[in-house]
Amino acid sequence: MKALKELTRPNIWNLKPYSSARDEYKGVAASVFLDANENPYNDPYNRYPDPLQGNLKEELSRMKKVAPERIFLGNGSDEAIDLVYRAFCEPGKDNVVAIDPTYGMYEVCADVNNVSYRKVRLDAHFQFSAEAMVAASDENTKLMFLCSPNNPTGNNLHREEIIRLLAAFDGLVVVDEAYCDFSGERSLSQSLSEYPNLIVLQTFSKAWGCAAIRLGMAFASEEIIAVLNKIKYPYNVNLLTQQRALEALRRHEEVERWVEILCEERARLMDELEKLPCCVTVYPTHANFLLVKVTGAKRIYAYLVKEGIIVRNRSHITLCDDCLRITVGKREEDDLLLETLAKYKP
Repeated sequence: MKALKELTRPNIWNLKPYSSARDEYKGVAASVFLDANENPYNDPYNRYPDPLQGNLKEELSRMKKVAPERIFLGNGSDEAIDLVYRAFCEPGKDNVVAIDPTYGMYEVCADVNNVSYRKVRLDAHFQFSAEAMVAASDENTKLMFLCSPNNPTGNNLHREEIIRLLAAFDGLVVVDEAYCDFSGERSLSQSLSEYPNLIVLQTFSKAWGCAAIRLGMAFASEEIIAVLNKIKYPYNVNLLTQQRALEALRRHEEVERWVEILCEERARLMDELEKLPCCVTVYPTHANFLLVKVTGAKRIYAYLVKEGIIVRNRSHITLCDDCLRITVGKREEDDLLLETLAKYKP
């Protein structure tokens, strides 16, 4: 890996970050706060939230087995994705390399930040080659993006190939593990000490059932996290989100039951979909959704919408011709989907 200073944009490395009132206050317990121009009424919502989410990170640290200093929390994973562009990619000069197809926000953030986005197509089994990723890079490639389990394909990327890429590329490798709770694989967040160029993304939106609170996690070296904290907005995670996340973490056994139920339902849904005449292929998945090749995605999507069932038409995505992406729902929701598809006539 190149030195982090060499990877970071010079203006970001030299930036003096904004210092909020609550950043500056350290030390003994206080009962009178006259430092942040807050309204003294309407406690606790009158006070700015902890800018570095200390209590939440301590709780996460115990659960994730990652030191608090190696955790970044943001407004969804999308904030962390955007921040790595802003921290490490010089607009109009640097580029990133990503697998194709994958989560669309990587490319959107590249376009927003005026960073060239290079796609490396997956093979017929939706797997990637570290060699091909490196071949697509040059001296101005700062980041590489992988998503495992991948969206929209649903499969785990081969772990050994991810490790090869981490060893072969001297920039930063971002591995998005949004769906890892459903995958059965050990999180790469447990390997941060081995790979200083690794950034792992996770989210509260999927297994934790907290998409509405908008909380994403990034795990990386303490030095990388310090750069992200330097450029984030001062109070990027609000008090209500921090409180709700803490409540969710204290109910982790319930979340584990949800995951178990959804994985069982996933297997049933796959089996039942394969029996339907309109389904051509149900691809293997390690996520909480299925990629399904059908006899006519546009027509079937419109038919389902008319019946009040919303799935995702992924036909315009690379390697996903005539494919629908179907989230695993509750059993009764999936039964309604199956009954409706069984009645479909081209």
